[in-house]
Amino acid sequence: MDFNFNFNEAIDRAATVSIKWSPELRREMYGDGGVIPMGIADMDLKTAPCVAEAIQNRAAHETYGYGYASREYLAACAGWQRERHGWEVKPEWICYTPGVNMALVCAVEMYTSPGERVIIQSPVYYPYYDYVRGTGRKIAYNPLVERGGRWEMDFAALEALAREPDVRLMILCSPHNPVGRAWTREELERVGRICIDNGVMLAVDEIHADLVLPPNRHVPFASISEEFARNCIVCTSPSKTFNLAGLLVSDIIIPDDGIRAAFEAKMQPYYLWPGTFGTVAQTAAYTKGAPWLDALLEFLAGNARHIEEFVAVRMPRVRFRAPEATYLGWLDFRACGMGPEELWNFMLREARVATDNGPMFGPNGEGDGFQRLNFACPRQQLDAALERIASALERRGLAK
Repeated sequence: MDFNFNFNEAIDRAATVSIKWSPELRREMYGDGGVIPMGIADMDLKTAPCVAEAIQNRAAHETYGYGYASREYLAACAGWQRERHGWEVKPEWICYTPGVNMALVCAVEMYTSPGERVIIQSPVYYPYYDYVRGTGRKIAYNPLVERGGRWEMDFAALEALAREPDVRLMILCSPHNPVGRAWTREELERVGRICIDNGVMLAVDEIHADLVLPPNRHVPFASISEEFARNCIVCTSPSKTFNLAGLLVSDIIIPDDGIRAAFEAKMQPYYLWPGTFGTVAQTAAYTKGAPWLDALLEFLAGNARHIEEFVAVRMPRVRFRAPEATYLGWLDFRACGMGPEELWNFMLREARVATDNGPMFGPNGEGDGFQRLNFACPRQQLDAALERIASALERRGLAK
């Protein structure tokens, strides 16, 4: 069957209720309604046609009452993990939440007490810090190490932290946002072994698992061994993969019966049911969306290569290495000599491009000099943003 998907179609999102594109919110957040928003991690691309059709057909029924995690919904998630990642998931392992965020907060509260510490590998998705601090816990920093533009784990430091008696949980971002690593099986085995040997539970955020760019592969943490599966909560969702963040649907996969029972008990007082459109969207995505995703990954890989080529020619002081996973570029401006506040003001006031500010991802300085750029957008939008950044650097004499 021939599938043709136009990922370069320009889409006007300004008239929708979009955090990223609302002119009013752009003025409120950035002081300029005309900046090009290249930060917030949803895609400026249409979802898979099979998903749009499923939602439209469901909407035509004109009843939008309570839903539930149906047999079809659970089977679709389990089938996707098996076909896409080679992980045999039983439907009964799957717990619904409206987002990965809620599940990670619950993990923090389940496995730590106020005052205890949670291991976080910075620079990383910035809400992790709020999960920990907002629940009265503390952060045990295990910063990633950059070697030639490639980020790696510091296993010696991780093991030392895991031995500390007040460290009982680690949040693992796999694949990693924002540095774009698709962790290898060997790296994940070392993490899992360190945590098990030291009594540390793992909450594994795999929300970007389907967005591993070819030829790289995602390794589901819990698929490595039964021992690993018994020591983790795995957070997945179709939201990043199929641009469904607004539908509030996530699948928390917990193979261990005891851990799952405790998680369900923790969630029970919230009385959460999957939304009307989230259930049909996930089912369609996971049963029919593979050809669209394959095409999307090729498109995203092309955009990542395009950024590399553009940066090398137009602004070689900026360092960029195409990520192994995600649609998020981690741009290194450190050679431009701007401090964190100056760089952020430069992006907004001179380049007029709203990326995500690096220091948010590494509050101990790991993100200083970096900007996160979302390249899940039509090529013409990407070019417009890159051109603005390069031109602003040229005006300062900092491009080359």
